[in-house]
Amino acid sequence: MQLVVARIGRAHGVLGEATIEVRTDQPEDRFFIGSVLSTEPTSFGPLTITSVRDHNGTLLLGFKGVTDRNQIEKLRNVLLVAEVDIEASSNEDDFHVQQLLECIVSTDAGEVLGPVTDVINLPGQDVLAVDYNGREVLVPFVKAIVPTVDVKNRKIIIVPPIGLLDE
Repeated sequence: MQLVVARIGRAHGVLGEATIEVRTDQPEDRFFIGSVLSTEPTSFGPLTITSVRDHNGTLLLGFKGVTDRNQIEKLRNVLLVAEVDIEASSNEDDFHVQQLLECIVSTDAGEVLGPVTDVINLPGQDVLAVDYNGREVLVPFVKAIVPTVDVKNRKIIIVPPIGLLDE
């Protein structure tokens, strides 16, 4: 399955390096010299990584054929895509965003809320965006609130804290 693993940000310096918004838990497995990544939109890729470095906590990448900041600016907001074996996860509590999208969310009392429409990465934890009767409800993706995730059957059970589902 192809998954988005990063988004290209702004240019860094004048030599064609880009800041990278990482969207994977295994950046060391995805971003290494010689790695070839597909892109969305596809017209910008594939891109071959020629340099990898950390700058004050920000990942910087260089790409083959991209030698100045003007070329990087043309790549800004392009998504980097990698082929991932989603069945090879070593932890049963690890999920890819694509596995969670469109799963039907219900409460532990059996009330069907609706599908997951997005997974939002926040500093503290991820949040599930759920379409609940036409409005978006944000559910913290933590074990205490989301004890059951059954991606095979496309079902998620939540224990909503008081006020979570209120308008």
